[in-house]
Amino acid sequence: MARYTGAVCRMCRRDGVKLFLKGPKCFTDKCPVEKRNFPPGQHGQTRKAKIVGYGLQLREKQKAKRIYFTLEGQFRAYYEKASNKTGVTGELLLQQLETRLDNVAYRLGFAISRRQARQVVRHGHVNVNGRKVNIPSFQVKVGDVIEIRENSKKLVILEGGRDFASGQTTPSWLEVDRDNFSGKVIALPKREDIQLPVNEQLIVELYSK
Repeated sequence: MARYTGAVCRMCRRDGVKLFLKGPKCFTDKCPVEKRNFPPGQHGQTRKAKIVGYGLQLREKQKAKRIYFTLEGQFRAYYEKASNKTGVTGELLLQQLETRLDNVAYRLGFAISRRQARQVVRHGHVNVNGRKVNIPSFQVKVGDVIEIRENSKKLVILEGGRDFASGQTTPSWLEVDRDNFSGKVIALPKREDIQLPVNEQLIVELYSK
């Protein structure tokens, strides 16, 4: 499957906000958004076009895709599923993205970023309800127990993830056991639980045209 392999900090600079794609670096003065808060490229500092209408809606969709590392087809499928459910479409869309296994692994402190958590899942280090799952887009449900496999608990990146997560607020919809690298989904995330710089209503307006 195609995936972005370039410098992720360019994405934050393009959007002009922190998308928190690099873990601890995003919280320091070394963050490129802090040092060079203008779009990347030759004309980044001189070309400052005002974004309105469709461009604004597109920018919000791009931000959500970049935060969760999804491709267009997959993201569109999430929207279609959310729009066919009863409830607020934008919130249901974010709920699906937030309950991806790679994101949950990140929230539980198994990695310092969603990108790294995706790698942890893809390499088969994660169990869901006692069974190995190596699909980053796997949707977890309420009651699911997510844990690092016993033979993988000594990985260096897991220690780094745990140390980073210990300084962050644990999501209220997750129950975390950091010592044993495990956690449980105790509820579905609500909009107020998802503290990200995304206006989901603009994404809905874009797709509903």
